[in-house]
Amino acid sequence: MTVTTMTPRRSRAVEGQLALRGVQESTLMRRSDAEILAAQLSQDPVDRFLHAHFAALRAAGAVLAAVVPPRGRGRDRSAWEQLADRVPELAGWAAVFADAARVRASVEGGRVDLVDDVRADRALEDAEDFRDAIDALVEDTTEDTAGGARALRAVRAS
Repeated sequence: MTVTTMTPRRSRAVEGQLALRGVQESTLMRRSDAEILAAQLSQDPVDRFLHAHFAALRAAGAVLAAVVPPRGRGRDRSAWEQLADRVPELAGWAAVFADAARVRASVEGGRVDLVDDVRADRALEDAEDFRDAIDALVEDTTEDTAGGARALRAVRAS
């Protein structure tokens, strides 16, 4: 097993981990949690689907904020493309949510018939499982900071 440190923004590497100190990362994770809760409480399948998708998008944004260095203007890439490229451990999830993004765009365009209870429930389960997958990569550091330092650990089997 190999432990890889990803080069962060606003962070420092600590023994194979990425210490996340950014306010942006923790804010996005809290917003992801809030979206999951909203999805869990929603009775409407379209709302449940949208909240679940936005939960996943915010969680992906938090990971990307930590691992993607700022770049100049280039080709625009979706969060899901960037996530698959930068954090291969989450590439499967990126594919799931890239497909869901197309459904989300159609729903936002008025095609609410595309989402029933089954699809909404599956989207919520996927968002919860994705959040768990991120939590499995993120570990608390021993250093106590005002922002609640966290570490992203990329573990690859060799």
